[in-house]
Amino acid sequence: MLDHLSYTAPEPKVIAGAKGDWELVIGLEVHAQVASNAKLFSGASTGFGAEPNSHVAFVDAAMPGMLPVINEFCVAQAVRTGLGLKAAINLRSAFDRKNYFYPDLPQGYQISQLYHPIVGEGEVIVDMGPGVARRVRIERIHLEQDAGKSIHDMDPNMSFVDLNRTGVALMEIVSRPDIRGPEEAAAYVAKLRQIMRYLGTCDGNMQNGNLRADVNVSVCQPGAYERYQETGDFGHLGTRCEIKNMNSMRFIQAAIEHEARRQIAIIEDGGQIVQETRLYDPDKGETRSMRSKEEAHDYRYFPDPDLLPLEIEQAWVDGIGAGMPELPDEKKARFVKELGLSEYDAGVLTAEVENADYFEAVAQGRDGKQAANWVINELFGRLNKEGLSVETSPVSAAQLGGVIDLIASGAISGKIAKDLFEILWTEGGDPAEIVESRGMKQVTDTGAIEAEVDRIIAENPAQVEKAKQNPKLAGWFVGQVLKATGGKANPAVVNELVARKLGG
Repeated sequence: MLDHLSYTAPEPKVIAGAKGDWELVIGLEVHAQVASNAKLFSGASTGFGAEPNSHVAFVDAAMPGMLPVINEFCVAQAVRTGLGLKAAINLRSAFDRKNYFYPDLPQGYQISQLYHPIVGEGEVIVDMGPGVARRVRIERIHLEQDAGKSIHDMDPNMSFVDLNRTGVALMEIVSRPDIRGPEEAAAYVAKLRQIMRYLGTCDGNMQNGNLRADVNVSVCQPGAYERYQETGDFGHLGTRCEIKNMNSMRFIQAAIEHEARRQIAIIEDGGQIVQETRLYDPDKGETRSMRSKEEAHDYRYFPDPDLLPLEIEQAWVDGIGAGMPELPDEKKARFVKELGLSEYDAGVLTAEVENADYFEAVAQGRDGKQAANWVINELFGRLNKEGLSVETSPVSAAQLGGVIDLIASGAISGKIAKDLFEILWTEGGDPAEIVESRGMKQVTDTGAIEAEVDRIIAENPAQVEKAKQNPKLAGWFVGQVLKATGGKANPAVVNELVARKLGG
């Protein structure tokens, strides 16, 4: 468990209206697609990008007489997510029918969990900068089916329906209204994504719709949020509006900013906020009304008669807990404590689980700071430039580790190492063999280096006099020696010899 007391909470976002200051209050419902090969209640594939309606079982299509069968792996993934968010796991949960009509919902209802979710209260610590973080409380996580996809742009007169997503398992992660600004909201979603990717419970692909958020926004006057914290009365927070299906961190921030200003303008003009569901238009940078906000009774929830209550054993939950991986906050803290990395570098290296795994392979048995410098500056810099990821890197962790070993042994200098990295990037190969076969080894023969130092000093008497007057100019001689030796002379030896001879 991290020491939450070591964090300082960020200040709430304050927006100046025409008649006074206002503060934001935000709660999120994040829909995360469960990483599973099969759907929640059928064996149909969850693979993305297949031909429309090719991954649809009879139960997904709501054929008469077809009964849902729970996918145990999806349940385990929800439990694993709950444990990763330090949440309570409910050993008894139940599924309900959420009734509404939509063309891509064949059953006419969604199987969800309203009254008895599988995961209870938890928390997420959202880093907002060095030593600054927000604790966002999780109210619940429940399992539910996803709907299909309606396609409106293929024909001017008709819409089409693709049911491949129908029945795919979702975890709906519901936060308390603890988030106080657009940047914090985006950082919260990013932290959830990071944790679930470490856990392997959701791939976090927002572009494919595998992670999306409904954002509830309200505005209140300064001090109202604190009164809500004291009393638990939501009335202090103002009327909220929900912005549906946000699948971009940038759009989440922009939508919240616009929606807050829209609400402030209405209130200060003497109007009232109507609780409703809205959509964000990224082209216009504004939200627009979608429908009036439904309450639970509008969906006529009732227990699903085709599914018994879900009962799990504590021993099964404990077994899942025993197999939990190291999570990003713990990994970051370990990198700082054991490898001596800065908070910033550790944060960069743990941002994505694949990056952390790559770095750990490079750092194994080597100097952690040196490994971090090479991974962050050389590797990540080149990957970003080429639009690649660690998974598609031309230079493996073993190869980069080999480069660092050659530097540590004195076989090559830092300059030669960069040339070697370029060869590995473009041609591949074994670092040690490349250095040997191409004559890239660093010159460590003191006699040979000293002869080169003596030659350059003898040929530049005027520069010698200047260097004796200003010792900082000795670097010019070091550069000339390195240039003359093609960068192969050991820089430490060159520096020592130049300093001794000019000083004498």
